[in-house]
Amino acid sequence: MRATIERLSATPVVFLHRLPRWVLLAAVFALLAVGMVGTGWVGAAGLLALLALLAWFAYLNWPALDASGRALRIAAMAVLAAFAAGHLFGRF
Repeated sequence: MRATIERLSATPVVFLHRLPRWVLLAAVFALLAVGMVGTGWVGAAGLLALLALLAWFAYLNWPALDASGRALRIAAMAVLAAFAAGHLFGRF
């Protein structure tokens, strides 16, 4: 399964690599801003999209990470998921 996901991810990763660095950074900040400022499902959608992007990158980089890198990525994904759930259930 991992080889299949890596093969399918090759084209999008090459595309992202060819973009100027600021484009991906701006997209991440835009999703984070939508997630933090938006309310209800709009904010949750921004955070969940950011969570999906982070999870995809984490999965691709997982074998090369040490324990602290893995823990940091898991913590970041847990925080994003918690904030997204808070938006969906009206806590934030």
